[in-house]
Amino acid sequence: MTRRSAMGELPPDWFLKVRLKLRHLQLFLALDDHRNLHRAAASLSMSQPAASKLLGELEERLGVRLFERHSRGVEPNWYGEVAVRHARNILSSLQQTGDELNALNAGNAGAVSVGTVMAPAVTLLSRALERVHRQLPGLKVNVDVDVSPALVPRLLEGELDMVISRIPAGFDPGHFVFEEIGEEAISVVCRREHPLADVASPTLAEMTAYPWSLQPPGALMRQRVDHLLMYQDLSPPTRIINTSDVLVSLALVANSDTLTVTSREVAELLCDPQRFRVLPTEEALSVQPYGLITLRQKRLSPGAAALTTLLREVIAEG
Repeated sequence: MTRRSAMGELPPDWFLKVRLKLRHLQLFLALDDHRNLHRAAASLSMSQPAASKLLGELEERLGVRLFERHSRGVEPNWYGEVAVRHARNILSSLQQTGDELNALNAGNAGAVSVGTVMAPAVTLLSRALERVHRQLPGLKVNVDVDVSPALVPRLLEGELDMVISRIPAGFDPGHFVFEEIGEEAISVVCRREHPLADVASPTLAEMTAYPWSLQPPGALMRQRVDHLLMYQDLSPPTRIINTSDVLVSLALVANSDTLTVTSREVAELLCDPQRFRVLPTEEALSVQPYGLITLRQKRLSPGAAALTTLLREVIAEG
């Protein structure tokens, strides 16, 4: 991308000096989403000349171009990427402010959004949520269950107040407060009628003869399985279905000879012994510790702070 700058060092109140408006932030996002000035302007109910003037005036005051114009449309350069990223954070925070104000005005206790990997969702978080709703019955809680690489970016973007996960590679740990909870034990699961279900000590080599349903490559549980196969000099199963949805995996397991790997907590919660069997393994399987993650520079809302306090209580109880 082209990089051109006549911009000096910006003072702390630069946004006041250049007369930055919310309309600028909305235009940044529309241009990034549509990559076309006409379509971006239309999405904001503006004329193309008005949108062009709005952007041009701001770039002139900054002394730097944010978006490159070319025959195919517009594209953010390095400066524009920074502007778009922070515009998303600001507008997301403003939307959350409205949600919390509406909740308080309605007599509720505000709102909190939590992201979590699967294991703590069925143990720690569920217990903490039961307690927080006894204390704050009007608190609105949104819970998203996903893998760490999907959750942490949403925390940085302001969509989530906290996450219970790991800090993926490539993210600066300095942005976060990480309170370690513990390792995530994992189990190999098959259906009760599986040929290996009644084998006292099935080997990994025997298991690889069957189909597997695993998290996509790069996910921690998948990495653990891949490393274990490599350590024992075994070839991967010839048939692998990649999915991060544990219910899809368990449905495949319940109706075929497919094996899957899931957290011990999920296996205990969802795997009825009348239908499923947890296979013994030669060594205990686990993945690296997860923890409670919040942003170092962001103050939690009252509802989020209350839930965080109760989460810490549940974690301390073990």
